Amino acid sequence: MARSEEQNRQARERARENILEAAIALFAERGVAGASIAEITSRAGVAQGLVNYHFGGKDQLISAVIDRWFETVIGFARVEGTADERLASVIDGALLATGFAIPLQRAVLAMQQQPHTHRLFAESERRHEAGVTAAEDAVREIFRARGAADPALEEVMLRSMLEGVFVKYAVYGDTYPLEDARRWARALYGLPSPESPLPLPAPPRTGEPRPRASGALRG
Repeated sequence: MARSEEQNRQARERARENILEAAIALFAERGVAGASIAEITSRAGVAQGLVNYHFGGKDQLISAVIDRWFETVIGFARVEGTADERLASVIDGALLATGFAIPLQRAVLAMQQQPHTHRLFAESERRHEAGVTAAEDAVREIFRARGAADPALEEVMLRSMLEGVFVKYAVYGDTYPLEDARRWARALYGLPSPESPLPLPAPPRTGEPRPRASGALRG
């Protein structure tokens, strides 16, 4: 029996998502230059020609990975509640994404540093300009509601701190004290300590934190 148009559409969407997820994983493992289209499509379980069909080429696939990152980041500020509740949610959301989406974080971190892919990052940033600005303004409004003297600077510094955590977690993996960083960040802003840990598969920490690069290695 022939597949319906809806089934064909769903199959196309699955193939596109499989390619995107495979690209994220391989870019994180090997860097953009070290991951070929053949390897990406092999991991995705699709024909090589589907990269051109869905994305147009490797640069466009890279851009789609960066777009996925921006879509994730922009969502952090879309929360409800009091100013303190919203700020706690922004902190928790950023750290939860750091733990869950580490391949995407690693891939984009590398792209931010290299001249060729930095250009693609800047182009994606322009495409998401309205969403990025709205997210920034939402966090600045939180700080304004909390009585900050310079809400814009507070937002920049919060973002810098959270991005610093994600960079360190990308380097040190599960040996980086992510849950401790969460409690520290909340305390920094006078927020209550979290009642339960983030739902991450990280092992419980014993003893003092000692981040090591070996903690980021995956077998």
